[in-house]
Amino acid sequence: MSWKSRYLPPDPLAWQGRTDVPADSCFFQHMRLLNLLSEIPEQTAPTTFVIVGFKCDEGVQRDLGRAGAFEGPTAIRQFLAKLPIQKPQLHCYDAGNIICTDHDLEASQLALAQVISMLLQANLRPIVIGGGHEVAWGHYQGITQIFPSKRLGILNFDPHFDMHLMHPHHRGSASTAFYQMAEAEKVAGRHFDYNCIGIQHAANIRQSFDMAKKYNVNLILADDMHQGLQEKCFDFVDRIIDENEIIYSSLSLDVFAPAFAPGVATIQPLGLNPWNVIPLIRQIATSGKVISYDIADYIPRHDIDHRTAKLAATLIYEIIHHHHEHIPL
Repeated sequence: MSWKSRYLPPDPLAWQGRTDVPADSCFFQHMRLLNLLSEIPEQTAPTTFVIVGFKCDEGVQRDLGRAGAFEGPTAIRQFLAKLPIQKPQLHCYDAGNIICTDHDLEASQLALAQVISMLLQANLRPIVIGGGHEVAWGHYQGITQIFPSKRLGILNFDPHFDMHLMHPHHRGSASTAFYQMAEAEKVAGRHFDYNCIGIQHAANIRQSFDMAKKYNVNLILADDMHQGLQEKCFDFVDRIIDENEIIYSSLSLDVFAPAFAPGVATIQPLGLNPWNVIPLIRQIATSGKVISYDIADYIPRHDIDHRTAKLAATLIYEIIHHHHEHIPL
């Protein structure tokens, strides 16, 4: 299957802003459009970021959740467009979207995997915006296609483990992505280093904790973060950085409290404050080991004052401004 049948080139209308700001001071002026059907750019700076949207509702719908994540990538781009660029030497592309409009989630995840592997092969840094958290299974497959033998650390900011068993007929969903990774790592004979920050007891059934224990998942509870155990969090992330060659960072916006992120599939009354998370994102970004990022689970129709879109855009701003390159891969 070719990814091309599920690909939409970037939309220039997403990148608009005020006409009175100085040249090259905001993302809307800085972002280059990249049509993957006609070109793959060479790495032109120490770090070249490529934004890829995953427009998909199917994963959340299979879990009987609130629909609307399909529109998430477009809205997040519109708010990122207006944010400032502090480092003019940064290079950023928008490479358009992989879409799922026919309920064939698996084909769309494979298409995303092909695009991710293509970008990583060119030594570019993807930032994928979803869609529900089913984006993670497609994203992971693209990473392991290029780096099958590198020691991979997976860091997920999420109130849920997303390690549910597969649906009937071996169908995945938004809540199965990290179980699918665990099984794939087992089949490949690789060490599965899965780390969750922001887990809540009230957001996971007892069997999910059992599953996490079975696969030796490392976790930081939201309780710990609310109680100010920041040093524990820094040590937790340091271990991931130290013990792995490459890191894949994933974030579900429902890790945040609804005051900050009302536009998500599953509201979390005991969710985190952005300042619980931002220092940790800066920590992994400056490590130089993160090869790919994603942000999932934004539903514009349930947002209030665009709070969630602005938060997601600000997290991308943080990633781009704090990311360092490590040794060449």
